[in-house]
Amino acid sequence: MIRRFSSDLASFKTLTFKPGLNILLADKSAGASDRQSRNGAGKTSFVELVHFLFGAEARKESIFRSPELVDWTFDAAVDIAGQAVSAARSGARPSRIMINGDVEGWQVPPQFNREAGLYELSNENWKANLGALWFGLPVTTGDEAERFQPSFRSLFSYFARRQLDGGFQRPMQHATVQPPWNQQVSICYLLGLDWTIPGKFQELRGQEKVAQELRKAAKGGDLGRFFGRAADLRTRLTVAEARATRMRQQLANFEVVPEYKELEREANEITREIDGLNVENVVDGDLLQQLRASLNDEAAPDLGDVTKLYAEAGVVLSDMVRRRFNEVERFHRTIIENRRAHLNAEINSAEARMAERDQRTFERDRRRRQIMTVLRSGGALEHYTSLREEGGRAEAEVEGLRQRLETAERIESTKAELDIERANLTKALRDDIHERSDIIREAILAFEALSESLYEKAGSLTISETGSGPQFDVHIDGQRSKGITNMQIFCFDLMLTEISLRQGRGPGFLLHDSHLFDGVDERQVAKALQLGAERAEAAGFQYIVTMNSDALPKEGFQRGFNVQDHVMDPKLTDATDTGGLFGLRFN
Repeated sequence: MIRRFSSDLASFKTLTFKPGLNILLADKSAGASDRQSRNGAGKTSFVELVHFLFGAEARKESIFRSPELVDWTFDAAVDIAGQAVSAARSGARPSRIMINGDVEGWQVPPQFNREAGLYELSNENWKANLGALWFGLPVTTGDEAERFQPSFRSLFSYFARRQLDGGFQRPMQHATVQPPWNQQVSICYLLGLDWTIPGKFQELRGQEKVAQELRKAAKGGDLGRFFGRAADLRTRLTVAEARATRMRQQLANFEVVPEYKELEREANEITREIDGLNVENVVDGDLLQQLRASLNDEAAPDLGDVTKLYAEAGVVLSDMVRRRFNEVERFHRTIIENRRAHLNAEINSAEARMAERDQRTFERDRRRRQIMTVLRSGGALEHYTSLREEGGRAEAEVEGLRQRLETAERIESTKAELDIERANLTKALRDDIHERSDIIREAILAFEALSESLYEKAGSLTISETGSGPQFDVHIDGQRSKGITNMQIFCFDLMLTEISLRQGRGPGFLLHDSHLFDGVDERQVAKALQLGAERAEAAGFQYIVTMNSDALPKEGFQRGFNVQDHVMDPKLTDATDTGGLFGLRFN
């Protein structure tokens, strides 16, 4: 419950509140436009003040950081955990909150400022304490906090909607920028349903978005060329594993020969030597053929033919002549014998050289075979190093393909897994709705009773499970009109306030800006104000409404209810520069 708003700004209109219905009224001067009236009187600024003192961010555009207000301090006297506490904040030091009162039992204890004689804490710790004391939220650090959990500011905004944030567009949404998951989590928490389920749905939506982007990328572009299809990668991996296995076997059987290069060089020299010996043998082989042919052609001349020739000519050779012929014959025989001996000697020499070369070739070839056996059994160190590097590349390729295959399989199977997860969450949500049917029944009947008090035909609240989380729908006949939509919000907020209070959660007050009643028939406004007063008194919460004086119904109230008894003093007005909430005008 709020007891008072005040300030050290002398022109500020101190506002004192009482239990039940409190109407902050603003007189609209003649000729002033609707916008001028609201800006001049300060009803909208009052809502901003409530949020400012209860943890809202004070950005540069905040009115409390304007030159006219930045140096002034504003404070709220409010009940927290059954104790009256005063909390003060200024635009000059928006990150610090000054506390006066009993802070025993606060989850984040404030530090006592001896100079000021007050307790002091950061705005973040102020919100943490309010979240714990008003809504039962755990005080957690950034590492401990769940990603999609209810926050104090989001829960509080259902009890003080802001027109500037779009808070009067839909019952379940207190701000235009409020994401659906936050609506689901916050409402479930306030009603007493399992809020972790919509949080898990949001986690799932994030995973589905990532999976969808990955599948899209895997079908084309650079990422598609990298990942590819799982079936193709499986084939490539099989081939790469086989190659890597062969490389491992080669490395296992490889023997390093330290003198590999020297042996290889010796084998090459032996090969060249044997080639030279073979060429020389070919030359000597040709020479042998020539020598043997010459040996066969060598024969002594036959002198008998000469003697016969002379005899036929009738010449009788003397003994001297015949003696000379014999000497010539012996001479030629001697020459032939010498020639034969020389040829035989050349033949023997050539054959000996060839035999020696054959023996040398045999010995060198035997050495070459020994060297080649060694070389075939191992290799050079450089060859081994190169082979090992190639084996490393083969292993790396296998590992890369294996990871790409796992990723591709995960991408291709993710959709099915996420579908299963969504089905499981939907079942968990259905089970939770069944298990907490008493709470849901209570909320449905409360909304029906509230709407029936405003209209002849009761409206309805529906809470159902969907594949995207819990869905909250409200319906009142004629909901296409702005007035009906606003009354849906009115009924929803009162229902939410009552149910959450029974759960032990809530600030103990509900604030409605005058925008809630825009477009609403005067009779329905009268019924809403009286209904709000009655339900606030019955449930034990404070109902604060800001209105223009000309919009305050003059009739339509049931007997016994005097709306003027609930109008706060002082009233605001835009007629003078000092008539507004702050007692001054500013841009």
